[in-house]
Amino acid sequence: MSFVKTCLKSLPLAAVLALSAGGVLAADIAVIAGSANDEFFNRIKKGVDQATLVIEANGGKVNYLPTQNYDNFGPDLVGLINTAVGLGVDGIATPIWVPEAQIPALQQAASQGIKIMIYNSGSEHQDAVQGINYFGADDRVAGVAGGEYMAKNGAKKILCHIHVPGAVNLESRCDGVTEGAKANGAEVLRLPTPANIDSDATATSEAIKAELLKDPSIDAVITGAAWASDAAAIAVQQAGRPVMLGTFDLSPSVLSRIKDGSQKMAIDQQPYLQSFLAATMLAAEIDFGTRLATEPVLTGPAIVDASNVEVTMQGVEKGAR
Repeated sequence: MSFVKTCLKSLPLAAVLALSAGGVLAADIAVIAGSANDEFFNRIKKGVDQATLVIEANGGKVNYLPTQNYDNFGPDLVGLINTAVGLGVDGIATPIWVPEAQIPALQQAASQGIKIMIYNSGSEHQDAVQGINYFGADDRVAGVAGGEYMAKNGAKKILCHIHVPGAVNLESRCDGVTEGAKANGAEVLRLPTPANIDSDATATSEAIKAELLKDPSIDAVITGAAWASDAAAIAVQQAGRPVMLGTFDLSPSVLSRIKDGSQKMAIDQQPYLQSFLAATMLAAEIDFGTRLATEPVLTGPAIVDASNVEVTMQGVEKGAR
């Protein structure tokens, strides 16, 4: 439990008091997440697992509910919300990726007295679902930072890849990239690829390579996920010309490329913190009625490049970044 104690020391005083007060935590919560096949959610799961140690030590329970894939995303997310309600949970922590599908289901859950906490995506919908708080990055702001960085480092025409078309967080990222790049004299094209090839590096690489070969003026690619930048790196290599590469989110392979100079940058949103804080603060709200004074609580963006890649690699190797 030493790791958990360390994490608790880093939380604001009000939150620590909420988690360590004399009463016994009895919160029964659900945490909704993306596919286990999506490498990004390894860090989300690690945060949930660490939060579960805190919550279970005080008598509570955590139900982790991931989607199977992204083929039927909106309805599947609604199904998970309904599953959580059927389990009789006291609270639900969830991203809002498909608002038109999720918001009515979350509103129905809230009307039954279930507490709602938002993380990773959907801060703008907090009031609509009576959300307690939001833990995550502002995807548009993160995109602006990425677009500015690439344009200021010489990119003139950026391809922004979206691996789950219609997912509001990914669309917002490319909106931000467009805004940041345009303000610095660069152009952005979007490449949405079918959801059924999500996490398929081979098919994604072929799709990105086709765009690079079709339009030789594209001199930069930014992907919406770390695994997709692995695919983009292969596409760039096969296209046979210099292309600046960036991505949202981190992985060991991403950082290895940044270190060796074959990738320019990555945008970190610290997913471990998002899920850890969302789960523990949801439990604290349910049992003690306490909440953080700051909202939303932003965990990013942070640009990782050659200047800070070494220290960042330490967190990735431990599965927390």
